[in-house]
Amino acid sequence: MAGNDFVPVTPDQVRQLASQGKLAAHAAAARGEARRRLRAAVFEIAEPVLFRNLTRKLEAKRGHYRCAAGVRRLDDPCLDRFHNDMDAVIDDIFANARVPIASLEGWIRSRLGHATVDGYRRRRSERGALQRPRVPCWLAAELGRDPVLLALAVDILDFVGTDAAVGPGIWPVEQWAEYRVGCGADPATARQEVARDIAAVLSAMRVRPRWYADYVERPLGRKQPPSVPLQRVSAENGEDLFLVDPSGGQEPPDALTELAAVAVAAITSRIAAGETPEEVVLDVVASVFDDEPRAAEPEAVHRILAAVTAP
Repeated sequence: MAGNDFVPVTPDQVRQLASQGKLAAHAAAARGEARRRLRAAVFEIAEPVLFRNLTRKLEAKRGHYRCAAGVRRLDDPCLDRFHNDMDAVIDDIFANARVPIASLEGWIRSRLGHATVDGYRRRRSERGALQRPRVPCWLAAELGRDPVLLALAVDILDFVGTDAAVGPGIWPVEQWAEYRVGCGADPATARQEVARDIAAVLSAMRVRPRWYADYVERPLGRKQPPSVPLQRVSAENGEDLFLVDPSGGQEPPDALTELAAVAVAAITSRIAAGETPEEVVLDVVASVFDDEPRAAEPEAVHRILAAVTAP
């Protein structure tokens, strides 16, 4: 590569380039195997920064406590989101690391929000979806400005451009119904109400067939079917480590400690929000330690409950 002294193959070499303000230039010049090796080295630096400072918080907010425990705990949909965010972060590094950077990890952390949001909007645009889903005035009028239908219309416009795979029923009816139940809807009828409202919103959207084809049908048609589990590959061959561990899921030595920290944080937060302590402990323990049977034994649950409710 003209003008480059070496092809970085280790994180330390990448940090050296960043400190000299040369990282973006190397990325622009790299081709083929050289670019793949550079990307793998940058990935090794950026992965823990992204997970600890963004992914973990998002997964905990979603109630995915096991996914919040570590990259190897991410389930398939959450892993797909993480992959997409990693691609966005690395692309941002390659494009913008043009000045001397004393701490590459700190610089990456400061740009996580910008990089991942930009990547998300770019992927939506590539699918033909609206980058910022909003209900146009004509559609609001068609829906009678009903706040429930307006919110569902935004959900539909958002979903067609997301990375979430299309399931057997196309729309995530169960997820939207669960949200309504959480807001006070009757669990016995929530699913039927959501299905009915989806039909009403789609019917209103079809009043303008060209708009519907551009912003609903086209991006929806580009979504992928549900993915199947993939195998994790070894870092020794330079490939990215994101997938399922073929060893049977054996955790690193501090995995249970990390799981416990996630569990305690989730339990404490939900109890503080007013949920019943016993139910919260049972739910979180079952979610976080579903492959650690001893953690769900009554004695263990009582010990956890006593610990988190102690004055």
